[in-house]
Amino acid sequence: TASVEAPALFNAIADVARTKLRDFKPQELANTVWAFATASVEAPALFNAIADVARTKLRDFKPQELANTVWAFATASVEAP
Repeated sequence: TASVEAPALFNAIADVARTKLRDFKPQELANTVWAFATASVEAPALFNAIADVARTKLRDFKPQELANTVWAFATASVEAP
């Protein structure tokens, strides 16, 4: 994982993303948590919100999207609510 030196940008993205998560498809949810985990950016509110939305869409996730989401939560050491 890489550490990112753009916390203001990631915080702004997290804030906006949380307002739109219900419109995200499973791949978009997975990609978002993957990006934050890969960049080593802590965003517990975003991860918790994604966990809530993902639970309502789990049947729509493809295997790779499930794997990427689980990897992101494990890598970021975030416990899903």
